Amino acid sequence: MNKTAVIHDVSKEIGLPFARTERIVNAFLGVVGRGLANGERVTITGFGTFEVRKRKARLGRVPRTGQRVTIPEHLTPAFIAGVGLKKTIEGK
Repeated sequence: MNKTAVIHDVSKEIGLPFARTERIVNAFLGVVGRGLANGERVTITGFGTFEVRKRKARLGRVPRTGQRVTIPEHLTPAFIAGVGLKKTIEGK
């Protein structure tokens, strides 16, 4: 499922036009992204938590050449599924 499919399904679920639902979904994603950029955790009860994690510098390899390279320390987004989402996936 891609973003357009999500917007379409949400639009049908709540009975709003596609364009208005698209603005709502984009606003939500923007709020989550800005929160993460500010170093905040974004928790949606029953769904999960978005957070930023720091990955340590490490050695890697270029697959094509086998050359060893240093991958610098960097920040990466992470998602931790909540109990409600886990139950939904399990069908309970």
